[in-house]
Formats: sequence, structure tokens, C-alpha cells
Amino acid sequence: MQPITLASNSPKKATNVTLTETLLSEAKTLQINVSVAAEDGLRRAVAQKRAAVWLEANRSAIESSNQFVELHGLPLSSHRQF
Repeated sequence: MQPITLASNSPKKATNVTLTETLLSEAKTLQINVSVAAEDGLRRAVAQKRAAVWLEANRSAIESSNQFVELHGLPLSSHRQF
């Protein structure tokens, strides 16, 4: 999967978004910049989805590691100083 730049200084591209009329009206009343709010929300959604995709792709490795720790304890735990 090709990484997506999440920086807000990336070039902008116009797009159409359909929103409920009442939500849009309230946002305008509250002087919320709809483009900025939509971009922020989409940035969070992309980050959450990336995390979920990564977790699913690495689930077996994580489970394997957890099983190892359950059976053998933490590696190098005998060298802990706390």
C-alpha cells in the first residue's frame, strides 16, 4: 500500500461533498470552515483505517509474540533492574 501524505500543506484538489442541509447551516452559523473541518475529519479517518489495516496485516505476528511471552516470559527479563 502506497503511503498517503497527511500533511496539511499538500496541494489541494477541489471535490464535491454531500452534507445534510442542517449540519451545513449550523457549521456556517458557527463560522466553521467546512473544507478545513472535512479535511481534518478525513485525515483522522485515514489514520484510523491505516492503523486497522496494519493491525490486521500484523495480527498473526502479534499473536505469536504474545504466545511466546505467555509461555516463556519477557525476553531479557532477568536483566531488568526494576
